[in-house]
Amino acid sequence: MDLQYIDLNGFLRSVTVPYKSYVEKVKGFVGAFDGSSVEGFQPINKSDMFLKADEKTYSVLPWNEKKARVLTEIYDFYGKRYQKDPRYIASLVTNYIKEQGFSPLVGTEIEFFLFSSVSIDIENPIRGLGYSLSSIEQPWDIDTLTLRTKKAYHHAEPNDKLAKTREDIINSFEKMGYGFEASHHEVAVSQNEVSVKAGDPLFVADEVITFKYVARNVAIQNNLIPVFMPKPLFGDNGSGLHFHLSLWDLDMKKNLFLDETSNELSQLARYFIGGILHHGRSLAALVAPTTNSYHRLVPGYEAPVYLVWGHSNRSAAIRIPATAGKKNLTRIEFRSPDPTCNPYLAISATLLAGLDGIKKKIDPGDPYELDVYEMPKEKLKGNIATLPKSLDEALEELESDNEYLQPVFSMELLNSYIEIKRNESDMIRMMPNPYEIYMYLNL
Repeated sequence: MDLQYIDLNGFLRSVTVPYKSYVEKVKGFVGAFDGSSVEGFQPINKSDMFLKADEKTYSVLPWNEKKARVLTEIYDFYGKRYQKDPRYIASLVTNYIKEQGFSPLVGTEIEFFLFSSVSIDIENPIRGLGYSLSSIEQPWDIDTLTLRTKKAYHHAEPNDKLAKTREDIINSFEKMGYGFEASHHEVAVSQNEVSVKAGDPLFVADEVITFKYVARNVAIQNNLIPVFMPKPLFGDNGSGLHFHLSLWDLDMKKNLFLDETSNELSQLARYFIGGILHHGRSLAALVAPTTNSYHRLVPGYEAPVYLVWGHSNRSAAIRIPATAGKKNLTRIEFRSPDPTCNPYLAISATLLAGLDGIKKKIDPGDPYELDVYEMPKEKLKGNIATLPKSLDEALEELESDNEYLQPVFSMELLNSYIEIKRNESDMIRMMPNPYEIYMYLNL
C-alpha cells in the first residue's frame, strides 16, 4: 500500500506499508514520516508527522495489481491537521468560499510533452552544462512522417504518433477513479493535452497530481518520457495548465457567472475577473512557480503576457470561452498557470484572488477582443499590467501582495514557499547557460 502526500513544491511523495497494516489502522493514522526531510515543512526538533488516509482516493494501481495507493492528509506532531498540507489548503478554500455563499467549480486542461529520451549533463557544472531531447515526431530524430513546429494542433494518426500512449494513460487514469472530457495532440511537436473532469478544488488538484503520476508510470511502459515543464523546447509552444473557473449557488443548481437576463457574463463574474487581474502579478509566484515558467510567458506562443481579459481571446490572461449556447458552461479560463505549479495552492490562490475582487468590487475594465500582441507598444505602455518577467520578480510581488490569501494561507506557509522558490532561483542564476557560451564566447 502506497501512502501518498504532496509537499509545498507539488512533488508527490510516498511511503509503502503492508496492506494488512493499512486496513487495521485505516480509521486513524496509517503512516508517519520525517517532516524535516521534506523541504519547507518542519525543523528537525519538531519533525514527527503523521498520515491519515483519504479513503475516497483509494485505488489499485492499473499497472501493478499487487499494489494500491491512497492520498493522505498530513497531521503534525500534536496530532492536528498540518497547516502547510497543500490538500488541507484546498479543503479550507472550498469551505471559506461556501461561507461567502458560493460553491466553486473548477476544471483544467493539462498540457505536457512526450519525448523518446531526455539527456541531461549537470554532473560537472565546472566543465559545462547541457541537455538534449529526442522525439518520435521531430524530423531530426526519425525517417518517417514528422510534424511541423507550431503546426501540430489536432493532427490525427498516423501523424500523431502519441495517440496510443495518451489512450493508455487515460485508460489507467479512469481505472483510478477519475475521468476526462477531451484529449488531443497540441500545437507543439510532441505535445499533448487532456482536459479532466470538473469538480471542487481538492478533487481537481487530486486529478492533476494523479494524472501526472499515471502519465509517468504508463509512458515509461511505452518507452516514452512525459515532461510537464512549461518550456522544454525553444521556438515551439509551451505547456499550460489552464484553470476553468465559475461560482455557483450552494445547491450547485445556478451558475452565478451567467446573467440570465442578458445571457452575458454576470457582474459577479466581472468582479471575479477583476480580482484575478488585480492580483495577477503576485499570483504568478504560485501559478507559474519555476524559472522555466517565464520562458513560456512570452509573446507569440499562445501564452499570456498581459493581464487583460477577452472573449475567445487566447492572447489574454483570462479568456471567456464560447459555450455554443450551453449557458451552464459559462466560465472564465485563467491561462497563466503551468503544470509545474502545486495545483492545490495555485487553484486555491486563484479562487481567493477572484473572491477578493468580488468583495472589493474590482472592475476589470473593458474586454480586449483583438490580438493583444498585435497592439501598438505605445498603446500598451503604461495602460496594461504585465505578468512578471522572472520568478524573482513574481516572488517580490507575492511578498508585498498576499493579504487576499490570508483567510486560508498562513504566513508561515507563504514564507516557507517563498524561501524554497528563492533558493531555487538563486541556484539556477549561478549556473552559466549553454546559450550564453554561444552568445558571448568570442566577445
